[in-house]
Amino acid sequence: MKILVIGPSWVGDMVMSQSLYRTLKVRHPDAVIDVMAPAWCRLLLDCMPEVNEAIAMPLGHGKLELGVRRKLGLSLKSRHYDQAIVLPGSLKSALVPWFAGIPKRTGWRGEMRYGLLNDIRTLDAHAFPLMVQRYVALAFDKSAMTSAQVIPEPLLKPQLVVDSASVQQALQSFSLNMEQPTLALCPGVEFGPAKRWPDYHYAKVAESMIAQGWQVLLFGSDNDRAVGDAIVDAITSAHQGGCTNLAGKTSLGQAVEILSQCRAAISNDSGLMHVAAAVGLPLVALYGPSSPDFTPPLSDQAKVLRLIKGYLKIRKGDSEQGYHQSLIDITPDMAIDALHDVLGSQKINKREVVV
Repeated sequence: MKILVIGPSWVGDMVMSQSLYRTLKVRHPDAVIDVMAPAWCRLLLDCMPEVNEAIAMPLGHGKLELGVRRKLGLSLKSRHYDQAIVLPGSLKSALVPWFAGIPKRTGWRGEMRYGLLNDIRTLDAHAFPLMVQRYVALAFDKSAMTSAQVIPEPLLKPQLVVDSASVQQALQSFSLNMEQPTLALCPGVEFGPAKRWPDYHYAKVAESMIAQGWQVLLFGSDNDRAVGDAIVDAITSAHQGGCTNLAGKTSLGQAVEILSQCRAAISNDSGLMHVAAAVGLPLVALYGPSSPDFTPPLSDQAKVLRLIKGYLKIRKGDSEQGYHQSLIDITPDMAIDALHDVLGSQKINKREVVV
């Protein structure tokens, strides 16, 4: 059985999509699963042993380019896929499988996709409250998936696998010694500062953990470099040497590899939060206006800190820096206490390289 998955375009969503691939392999052990996604996703898909091949989607997010999609779909006809599973909800995401003539084209009803999809599902958001449940449900027959309650337990959570040689190369590239217990901080967000825990809170946590004998690594994209620098600058000179800002310096693949060797992580609601959960780190996840009721960290070693309820669609809070008060109110002490809770007996255990 050959399956083409049209994957999502965001880091966190791509990580969560691994639950679908794992479920498909359990149901169809001989299935060949290819995933079409933006080229940068290859670095994540390479960490998913269930994926046979990552096929690059050459178009950026939001671009229609009908001719390009038609050409791409026609180029896939010779692969003779039995099924396509379309994870995004847009009309354009369903075009390539249609042009490729894949006989079974599965997905949730989205932007007028009748005809493009012929195994179309109508979503009851209350029946499938989590995004990961909506992904996994597409691995089963339409008639069987009446709600998330009928998805077989346990739900297969993302488990990214890293190569030991690549890990060592990444560590050497940044002269990192992981013998010292290492805390990963992921202070960046994609959609405005309202989802970000304040940099001065991150700095307080970093300073406290460095004083306890830990080293701290900051992760993020190039857009997060300035936030990382602000965190380092806010640490007293006596402890600054224990904090390294890697934001904007690593590739996504290197970030995954280095994160896998950390002892624990504290993160905003972000793509790297899902990566940290998927490499098995004890994790403190910090939520404000966004809600863990839809995309929580998929880990038994995660603790969510949130002081409000509901979902608020805002990108900038009321503080001078744009932070939301609900995240300002999560104090560094609260985060450190939660960190010790998730660490438990792992406080003195050295993490192993995943191979």
